[in-house]
Amino acid sequence: MIDFEKFAKYSRPAPRYTSYPTAVEFRDLTPEEIIPFYQNSTKPLSLYFHIPFCKSACYFCGCSVIYTSKEDKKVKYLKYLRKELEILKKYLDTNREVIQLHFGGGTPTFLSAEQLKEVLNMIKEYFPNFAKDAENSIEIDPRFLTEEQLKVLVDGGINRISFGVQDFNEATQKAVNRVQSYELTKSVVDMARKYGINSINIDLIYGLPFQTLETFKHTLDTVLTLNPDRLAVFNYAHVPWMKKSMRKIDETTLPHPSEKLKILKYTIDFFENNGYKMVGMDHFAKPTDELFKALEKGELHRNFQGYTTKGGADLIGIGLTSIGETEDAYIQNYKDLKNYEKAIDEGHLATFRGIILNEEDKIRKRIIMEMMANFSLDIKRFEKDTGINFFEKFKNEVEELQEFVDAGLATITPEKIEVNKTGAMLIRNIVLPFDEYFKKMQNQKAFSKTV
Repeated sequence: MIDFEKFAKYSRPAPRYTSYPTAVEFRDLTPEEIIPFYQNSTKPLSLYFHIPFCKSACYFCGCSVIYTSKEDKKVKYLKYLRKELEILKKYLDTNREVIQLHFGGGTPTFLSAEQLKEVLNMIKEYFPNFAKDAENSIEIDPRFLTEEQLKVLVDGGINRISFGVQDFNEATQKAVNRVQSYELTKSVVDMARKYGINSINIDLIYGLPFQTLETFKHTLDTVLTLNPDRLAVFNYAHVPWMKKSMRKIDETTLPHPSEKLKILKYTIDFFENNGYKMVGMDHFAKPTDELFKALEKGELHRNFQGYTTKGGADLIGIGLTSIGETEDAYIQNYKDLKNYEKAIDEGHLATFRGIILNEEDKIRKRIIMEMMANFSLDIKRFEKDTGINFFEKFKNEVEELQEFVDAGLATITPEKIEVNKTGAMLIRNIVLPFDEYFKKMQNQKAFSKTV
């Protein structure tokens, strides 16, 4: 049995490691610095389109969002997406094979069916070479999806949908300004199945107001009746100093770290007892799902969209605030609409910051991302690929890991670092010793707590 009160001592600010180095390290980059990374690669493409609009604020949300009901804002934004693609085409070979497409937000389905059709046609126009087995996914708020929109998405090649649920507890929903009934959620999941969507993910969040182990048990029982293929169960990142909407959450209603750990432990056992396997630190999938198959082979990857089987591609971020990733750099678009539009009007890429990775960054990125994705590091494979003696170079880091070995959360052999199921709940803590930037950071409050 886990002593949750003792375990909660590990709760500390740390990155979620959707990238390494993290976005905190991004600096201003000129288009001239960025262009070579688009021109010099021949890798397949993974496209991310950010649709920033929402009708109202969900107080837990950490995304870059524009709250509006104005039609003209959406129309104008689509015009700028086309302009951005036209500029991008000058520097990027858009005939490269596309193996992944993802729509995030905001609320992508805040666009009308006609507007969604326009965007999908635009993408196929500029990127004509989609792989037959491309993963084409979209994040959807169940409160904003019509049958007409869904038909457009399916006709446009969307084959995966992620529905945001978060929690079915009414008190929690009201506290975060996201009231959404089970009946509504079930109706859109059933509709997606009817239209042939065979991969449905549901997002949940633990650590929200008024949540207890008992209330979350009810949510899990309810979600199971929807029979999702995958689930993402995120630890709520409460960072009100960064996101103003989070200030509307009464912090006294948030569960204690020990309660959150009980919820997480129960959630892991619950899904594994009901036919799902844990994938990465916060995802679950049926054993037939390709995510789990990739994990078994040690080939799971992690990026800004979460866990994926589509490694080895250049991620191209398109739209406001989107982030791209190549082997040598992370590149982010402007975060505010005015500067985004100004850059495009002047004929420039909409990117304004990022980081160019040095060799040390790449080595540490490989370790951190492999452990975040697979809960293990194949030391022998690492040494063979890099020519580095792991235990010589990372002597101090291995010493720091001894705390987790002594606690029975991880094992270290000459061949492998392996984190067990309990240790997986603290994977962000366990990879932290390999993060050079974090150790030098003055303000570690930039990150949410690990527990």
